[in-house]
Amino acid sequence: MTTTTIDLNSDLGESLGTWQLGDDAAMLDLVTSANVACGFHAGDSLTLRRTCEQAVERGVVIGAQVGYRDLVGFGRRFIDMDPAELAADVVYQIGALEMLAKVAGGRVAYVKPHGALYNAIVHHEEQAAAVVRAVVAVDPGLPVLGLPGSAFLRHAEEAGLTTVGEAFADRAYTPQGALVSRREAGAVLHDPDEVAARMVRLVTDGAITAIDGTDVAVRAGSICTHGDSPGAVAMARSVRAALTDAGVSIAPFAG
Repeated sequence: MTTTTIDLNSDLGESLGTWQLGDDAAMLDLVTSANVACGFHAGDSLTLRRTCEQAVERGVVIGAQVGYRDLVGFGRRFIDMDPAELAADVVYQIGALEMLAKVAGGRVAYVKPHGALYNAIVHHEEQAAAVVRAVVAVDPGLPVLGLPGSAFLRHAEEAGLTTVGEAFADRAYTPQGALVSRREAGAVLHDPDEVAARMVRLVTDGAITAIDGTDVAVRAGSICTHGDSPGAVAMARSVRAALTDAGVSIAPFAG
């Protein structure tokens, strides 16, 4: 089945004080959804407010990117948390960003886990359920963005949440449809033309070439181009142009 409309998202608001990461303003000119950090894995309050303001100015949908409380590790280290504590942390993060978005004239329209939490809840049943409970407690109308086939999206569907499968433009896939660990060679892709061609095939054919050369089926309603990777803006621009040239409409999945 051919998908003719796709959302483009990026992880933004990840600068912290004088430490500047990525070019949020340029990315916001290209994407339709912004996964804005919530201060636990990255981002300070002023950065997050300004990112929300820039998103609102451009008509980009704001999502809360929730993660482990791990500024030093950028949220990329697994934390074996009590599920109740994790759920409370997720509620806290969504609430904080919701107020910053509201002050900027917008609102949080979806939730996406970040980094190690994102990867953990592909299989970690207790943590997946905890994140879902948190979203339901805040607003059962909030869609969630996650990896197709994950425990997280299964729990979310069972709880009645709207689920959106996500594909990653600049990441390599295993033959099982999971992301190759960043610790392994070839996990992150850097060629804008190669990445763009992969995303056109994914959207139009529902398939992507895994790291071992085999094809794997991936159904996604949104494509992530990481804002912190080298050449992120050029990559996002290339992906958007290639999809548009292929007749694919670019539009947010949430409003």
